[in-house]
Amino acid sequence: MRPLLLLGVAAVLAGCASTPADKGPLSGEAVLKDKEGTQVGVATLIQTPEGVRIAVTAYRMPPGTHGLHVHAVGLCEPPEFTSAGAHFNPGSKQHGRLNPAGAHAGDLPNLVVAASGEGGIDVTTKAFTLVGGTISLFGEKGTSLVVHANPDDEKTDPTGNSGARIACGVITK
Repeated sequence: MRPLLLLGVAAVLAGCASTPADKGPLSGEAVLKDKEGTQVGVATLIQTPEGVRIAVTAYRMPPGTHGLHVHAVGLCEPPEFTSAGAHFNPGSKQHGRLNPAGAHAGDLPNLVVAASGEGGIDVTTKAFTLVGGTISLFGEKGTSLVVHANPDDEKTDPTGNSGARIACGVITK
């Protein structure tokens, strides 16, 4: 019985060692702040075999449905957060998860916030990665996670009519 236990431990350790250090980080986070600099949410990003899992927890946000996107620059300067650039779009596609010519890699489902100001979303996507390459969120300019004032219609190029940027967080390792 003891040799089987040792084989099991060896298998687990071998699995842990199979991720080369040169592949980069396997997780990231973004602290979402509003235009006053108040923290209104947090996002955790984890690289999985199925893609990047993004779990967003919102609090102290305006109730309603809000567009949620990864933007192409890792800079969140209030009050408009235009410093975050356009949507992350390394494939030069059109906007919208429902657009036949889309979607941007940074197009995510809408974030729904309850009357209490709390909400969340948990989604996995293969549109980008946390490891190296052209679709990595940790490229030269970095990336940001942006919450918009209005829902994303998921088809209108270039922004889905999602309106002003109301919260932003730089995605960090």
